[in-house]
Amino acid sequence: MSDKLGITVPIIQAPMAGVSTPALAAEVSNAGGLGSIGVGATDAAGARAMIEELRSRTDRPFNVNLFVHGTPTTDPVREAAWLEWLGPLFAEFGAEPPKALRTIYKSFADDAEMLSMLLETRPPVISFHFGLPPDEAIRAFKANGTTLLATATSPEEARMVEQAGIDAIVAQGIEAGGHRGVFDPSLPDDGLGTFALVRLLVREGTLPVIAAGGIMDGAGIAAALGLGAIAAQLGTAFVACPESSADEAYRKALTGPGAYHTRLTRLISGRPARALANRFTALQETFDLLPPDYSIAYDAGKALHAAAKARNEHGFGAQWAGQGAPLARAMPAAKLISTLVKELEISTAALKIEVQ
Repeated sequence: MSDKLGITVPIIQAPMAGVSTPALAAEVSNAGGLGSIGVGATDAAGARAMIEELRSRTDRPFNVNLFVHGTPTTDPVREAAWLEWLGPLFAEFGAEPPKALRTIYKSFADDAEMLSMLLETRPPVISFHFGLPPDEAIRAFKANGTTLLATATSPEEARMVEQAGIDAIVAQGIEAGGHRGVFDPSLPDDGLGTFALVRLLVREGTLPVIAAGGIMDGAGIAAALGLGAIAAQLGTAFVACPESSADEAYRKALTGPGAYHTRLTRLISGRPARALANRFTALQETFDLLPPDYSIAYDAGKALHAAAKARNEHGFGAQWAGQGAPLARAMPAAKLISTLVKELEISTAALKIEVQ
């Protein structure tokens, strides 16, 4: 599978939409890992531009990540109640909430233009988050020679991934930063940790498993490989790289006390996602409403962040980060890859000594 992914080191950079950039992905791929871009927050034209820029920076394989969430259900009463609840926060920054909320991000399952563009541009690797696309899309990608990955947060989801004909599973533990990849957020979530989930999927399934969630250094990668994963996917570890699109406030927060207290919340986007503790995540303790569906709720979250940021308050940003956030290191992506490889070699050697 490492040959199909085109990697020489078992490191995949997570495609955190809004943080990962073509420049970051290219640096990772050029260093022997698998660089990734997330296109769930753009349209087909925007995704095409990102792919073209990435290809101009590397001739090595890379991954394009797609959000396959359920089509959101518009609920004017629920959305009005949500805006009313957020109203005092907007007022604090001299702004008014939007009059109405929009679906700002289209699911790949509903995006024929995105499918057509991807079949034309033929990225080497495509990954899916929040669920699986229609069977015909999977068959078309496979006919194109594309390697397919999909996130699973439970053995049940992993079985669905396997039955769909996907090539490998990204086992996302509860520690992971950013959006939780659960297929149906209305169902109970067992919240399995990365290592427990990896071991379950390795023992119970037949597909290669990629570990994701809370892994920040070579020791973590070695541990994941020791449990049977073929590679580790790191996201938060790359946020502090200069090639990421994280703003200065995000980078500063990553080194602050909020990094030790990440929170899983629906408040920002309408779907469970793990972020650095800030003013927005703190509201989790006080609200008693169900946010609108993803990405309708995100329209309100982004508007609130913009209003707060205009008044120099950065505590309402979507500062996605996993539980390993305090271990983040600010260095160029290529240097981070080489550092991770050295740490992996040291950890692997140490594990072999202990076994003997």
